[in-house]
Amino acid sequence: METITVLYIIIAAIVALVLVVLQYVYKHKAKGKIYLLLAFFRFLGVFGILLLLINPQFSRKSYVLQKPNLVILADNSSSVGESGKQLKDLIYSLKNTPELSNRFKISSYRFGNDLNSLDSLSFNERNTNLYKSLSSLKNVFAREKTATVVLSDGNQTIGQDYSFFKPKPTTTIYTLVLGDTTRYKDLSVGPILTNKYAFLNNKFPLETYISYQGNTPVSPSVSITMDNKVVHRENIKLDQKNNLRSISTQIDANSVGTKTIQVQVTTLPEERNTSNNKREATLEVIDEKTKIALISDILHPDLGVLKKSIESNEQRAVSILKPNVDAKTLDEMDLFIFYQPTIGFKNSIEFAKRKNANTFIIAGTHTDYFFLNQADLGFQFENGYPVQEVFGLLNNGFSKYDISSFDLTDFPPLQSDAGPIIFEQPYESLLGTQIKGMDVQKPLWATWENSSRKQTILLGEGLWKWRMQTYRNTGDFLNFDEFMGNLIRYLTSSKTKSRLNVDYEKVYDGASAVVITATYFDEAFLFDPNAKVSITVTNAKTNKESTTPMVLKNGYFEADLSNLLPGEYVFKVTVANASNTETGSFVISEFDMENQFVSSDNVKMKQLAIASGGKQYYPAEIEALKQELLTNSEYVPTEISTENVVSLIEFRILLAIIAFAFAAEWFIRKFNGLI
Repeated sequence: METITVLYIIIAAIVALVLVVLQYVYKHKAKGKIYLLLAFFRFLGVFGILLLLINPQFSRKSYVLQKPNLVILADNSSSVGESGKQLKDLIYSLKNTPELSNRFKISSYRFGNDLNSLDSLSFNERNTNLYKSLSSLKNVFAREKTATVVLSDGNQTIGQDYSFFKPKPTTTIYTLVLGDTTRYKDLSVGPILTNKYAFLNNKFPLETYISYQGNTPVSPSVSITMDNKVVHRENIKLDQKNNLRSISTQIDANSVGTKTIQVQVTTLPEERNTSNNKREATLEVIDEKTKIALISDILHPDLGVLKKSIESNEQRAVSILKPNVDAKTLDEMDLFIFYQPTIGFKNSIEFAKRKNANTFIIAGTHTDYFFLNQADLGFQFENGYPVQEVFGLLNNGFSKYDISSFDLTDFPPLQSDAGPIIFEQPYESLLGTQIKGMDVQKPLWATWENSSRKQTILLGEGLWKWRMQTYRNTGDFLNFDEFMGNLIRYLTSSKTKSRLNVDYEKVYDGASAVVITATYFDEAFLFDPNAKVSITVTNAKTNKESTTPMVLKNGYFEADLSNLLPGEYVFKVTVANASNTETGSFVISEFDMENQFVSSDNVKMKQLAIASGGKQYYPAEIEALKQELLTNSEYVPTEISTENVVSLIEFRILLAIIAFAFAAEWFIRKFNGLI
């Protein structure tokens, strides 16, 4: 407490005493014990009030010894499995050196795909992301002096390049390189780029590359097999300068089903790691092309545009047909587009109605509106209107699917002689109609549904101009093609609402997470978070079965099956106390990215250390690393003092004493008749 504060307290006591003397001794000539008691309470109250005004405080100092941090970051990926015992010994040596324990606050972590506390090492991580782990630690130890020791082979499979990682100025990184750093001759197959799906009797593309590490020229052979049959083979030449060769080919999809594709390069006699000489991919060959009939009895540029736009999605095939096409051909079709129908379309339109197929009608200047009124299609036209230019207005309230991304900027008008249309059931407009700058509050493009049948109608010709304008606006046809694609998807979708929906991939890479998600809705089609959803997975080869409950996440259920071995699996998702079930199958490809490396990457590990002011070491130099940590003047425990300033008396207690003193004085005076 400061001297001036003590002086103020003494003065306050003197002032309080003087006031008491003046009131009870000098003025009233008070005598007796009762007056002394009253004088005491008056002194206590006045002195308390003066103490509140002075608010005396005193400071208390505490001292803490703060050690710098020593963070041990150990690689838990499968690529360091061969050096596992050595890694554990190094960690034990660092953590159990008394001098280091006295000098540092030691923390230890393991990393693979994610950062975790180091309680044990299993060396079963399928991926390595050192950059992500360093970034996480950067935030944890941002304000404290920290020495980070990274024990790894330096081979990272995912994430940003860690050699460019920039730590905080308070952090220094030391790298300890595990494994063999010798550069051996090696051939390896790169990632296989192909489709997830292919259509029956079509060709699908496949691309990959062969890389070579070595000094002398080699001439390996590359073969591509599908279902154990060779579908492509070629010989290549590689050397130290030209050490990479791209492989590109087209493969026939001749049968339906899941296909395993393997790319393999011949092994060199002195090659040490042969596991990276082959790589596999999986795709599914399907026979599910949507067949669309585009029926017209006139030639028009719109026909070519419709075919080109719809077939931009490889899952769709458009056949341009005449109205008098035979019933057998029509029966093969999934969707009917009637372009400017006339009386000659009667048989094909009646066939579509009998088949209960979805239809898309495009009306224009060659359309017979009297025939359409008689065809009982769910609408009626007023006849006798002239040909006029009509512009489209996007209906942002359209609810069947999202059309908000469709841009009609600078689109030219369509030609139409259609009168007002009257629908016989509820409908929704995709596009409204604008004529001479005025919104006429009538649909230009509308959809409606009755029973399980979906229909749409466009009242204008000249779609080819819209696709051309899209290219002029953006340099591609994507805007128009996506709009048409969404419409065709809507028209060809016959999927009814299901209370249980499952989302999964047909093929999972062996190095990626195998996750299956599901959503379950109650009878009102509201998500049911209380449902008990489980998944039963069966190995297609061994018939071994396991059932796992699916975990509730944010609006869905999830099952993580990443612990499954490579192979083919079938599954069944069920809901407790409900009859809803969903089944499916998937394949986990046999691939481990961690086994693709021949040598440790000591070059990048050194760059990481030097960038932070640290050094690179090898297992045999562990004592040198310890000595560096013990002798570096930056890592010295620091004594930190903390000063806490607190009030001498808690003001609530002081207020209570003041109130009690004045109250007691008043009651005593009242009781003794002195008031």
